[in-house]
Amino acid sequence: MDAKRQSFVSALLVGAERESRLLLHEIFRNAGWHLFQAPGRKRALLYLERRPVQVVIADGDFSDWHWKQVWRDLQRLPHPPQLVVTSRLCDESLWSEVLNWGGYDVLAEPFRRDEVERVIAAARRHFEGWPTPAPRGRAMAAS
Repeated sequence: MDAKRQSFVSALLVGAERESRLLLHEIFRNAGWHLFQAPGRKRALLYLERRPVQVVIADGDFSDWHWKQVWRDLQRLPHPPQLVVTSRLCDESLWSEVLNWGGYDVLAEPFRRDEVERVIAAARRHFEGWPTPAPRGRAMAAS
């Protein structure tokens, strides 16, 4: 498998549209990755039935479809994508909760380009079952 294919990411962004999401779109575009968007649960689930993705990025502050319900819904899929939760109110408690539920990691807003790239690429590798170093959040939760 070539390096470009190994690094390709297809992700679904779920939640309300905010200005901070523009950076996610830019990061994905610059990396040659695909980022799709669904504003709510119904559209997201329809999308996931038709076009599987490796990573779902869920807004942790989105009350209409809480990240825990997103995780439950993803577990019903034949090959569930990795869940990355975003939050403006990110702290160690949220990180620990997401990881204990089986989510992959948490991205704090405002987003940092290097952190987004690292977490999304690692989540993609984890989806494929590739060995990957534990994200910083996983290491924190284990300590």
